Order: sequence, then C-alpha cells, then structure tokens
Amino acid sequence: MTLSVVMPVFKEGAAVEPVLRAFAEAVRTPHEILVVYDYDEDPTVPVITRLAADLPAIRGLRNDLGRGVLNAMKAGIAASTGEHVLITMADGSDEPQIVDSMVALARGGADVVAASRYMRGGHQEGGPRLKRLMSRTAGLTLHWFAGVPTHDPTNNFKLYARRFLDEVTIESTAGFELALELTVKATLAGRHIDEVPTTWRDRTAGQSNFKLRRWLPHYLHWYRLAFAGRWLRRDRRPLP
Repeated sequence: MTLSVVMPVFKEGAAVEPVLRAFAEAVRTPHEILVVYDYDEDPTVPVITRLAADLPAIRGLRNDLGRGVLNAMKAGIAASTGEHVLITMADGSDEPQIVDSMVALARGGADVVAASRYMRGGHQEGGPRLKRLMSRTAGLTLHWFAGVPTHDPTNNFKLYARRFLDEVTIESTAGFELALELTVKATLAGRHIDEVPTTWRDRTAGQSNFKLRRWLPHYLHWYRLAFAGRWLRRDRRPLP
C-alpha cells in the first residue's frame, strides 16, 4: 500500500459520507482510508460500515489508546500500512485534490509534506477570527524567524514518510498539537520538509472539537522549542 489516510471521527454521522467519497474519488494514489472512532456506539460507525461495502479502501478502526483526537491519530498511524501516512480531518475542511501532489513530493524525498494555507496560493475561508489570527501568526513567525521550512506548521493536513515516523517518538498529549510537534522535530533533525498550497474551508456541518484555551500551552511548548533549536543550530555553525 502506497498511502494510508488517517481520519479521526467523533459523532460525525452521515456528514462524513461526502467527505469520504470525495477522498475516494479524488485520490489516485493506491491508498487505504482508516476512519478512526473512539467507541462502537458512535453514530459514524454504521456509516463507515455501509460505505466500506461500496468503497473497499475504507476501513473502520476503533481507537483503543484513550478517547480524543490525538489518540485517534496515534492509533491510526500505528495501524497504517502505507509507505506514506496522511492525516486529514472528517469535517470537509481539507482538499483531497492535492493529495496526489503531496505524495509526489514525498516520493521525491520529502519526509513531511504540509498543506499550507499561508504560502503563496494558499487560502483560509471561515473559522473563528482569533483562531485564524493565532494560527497565521504562529506559522509565519516559525517560518521566517525559527527556520521552519513550511509556512503552515500547525495545520494537521500533512503527509509523513514512513521512514520518518519510524524514527520519531510522539510526545504530544493534547488535541491537535501532533502536526506542530512532528514538523518542529523534522526541522530540528534537518529532515526534508516541503509544502503545497491549499484552501482550508471551515466546516459547514457538525461542531468543531478544537479547544484553544486548553491546548494553547501545548502548542507554545513546540513553538519555543523551534526557536531554541534555531539559536542552537546557529551557535554550532563553524567560525569563518
């Protein structure tokens, strides 16, 4: 299997169907789609079961690591079989049309490929104003001043090479910090990071599970680490 798509779900119900169908239709790379749920009674489970009969790439996976989106992502990564692993959300915010181009960059040597809202050609539509401002500010300051190669390190719509995932230890403990952790660690390790522009659209169905106040300290940890690593690398440069 070339690509494993990991999609956490929580009470999405029928709203997940158009999202899964869009991925199955748009992605030409041989792939599996792991739809990760927390408990068997989630109303999304029967939808997954029904769709799997029609779309054989889809596989439901129960998250046994503990409830929450972070553990769902970790469970999906652990169960995936692809040479590359793509994390995407179930709310329809991400663009499946760019996945094949992300895979192409990974095949060309990238360990992390970010779908970037903040590079040239990228856009963000909708969403809470404060969240948008903080995300953009964090992404661009990390890129310009901390040397992170992507303009959008906080976006979880990212593709990771298996060789990188096999060598890194995931330390994240809250929410969506995983993308920032892996991007910062790849940067500090000198791994190849690339990006493609994307248009992110705020969800039109269901309710967001993003908890800014609770998760902000975890994001700040990796933000500070990225800057500390930049100055450490600068101090290690040989004298002229």
